[in-house]
Amino acid sequence: MEYKQIQELIKTINKSNISELCIEEGEFKIIIKQELAAPAQYVSMPQMSMPMQQAAPQQAAAPVAQQAQNPAPAAEKPAAPAPASNTMTIKSPMIGTFYRSPSPDKPVFVNIGDEIKAGQVLCIIEAMKLFNEIESEVSGRLVKVVADDSSPVEYDQPLFIIEPM
Repeated sequence: MEYKQIQELIKTINKSNISELCIEEGEFKIIIKQELAAPAQYVSMPQMSMPMQQAAPQQAAAPVAQQAQNPAPAAEKPAAPAPASNTMTIKSPMIGTFYRSPSPDKPVFVNIGDEIKAGQVLCIIEAMKLFNEIESEVSGRLVKVVADDSSPVEYDQPLFIIEPM
């Protein structure tokens, strides 16, 4: 076997997923081995959903209908009191740190009793050094702030209770 043929074999093996090749021709014997990369490890992370922008007022009823169809099991809910039937719960779309104001020296985005408009910023959730503004999905009146300022929040954890208008 010629040197160029051996080089071509090595290049071909490197491009393939063959781990070992052995060729024997009479007294000539060549063994080419390569270490295959360890199989990729995949880590499952919870899917993060971003707040949806409302295109039309008609769509405001869709999130309420989805919540009614897919209620979370009682065991997973934090120890928050159950909201009244005419209220909507704004939940955290991600894991992070909940902030009611844009910075410590600024006023909070919303207070209890405030009129809220769809698309209005309610809070910020910091996740991996990124500050994500969380907007209201519906118009209404803020009834309760469930999460504590500067505290960690989990995905789908209730943040606010709003009475839709």
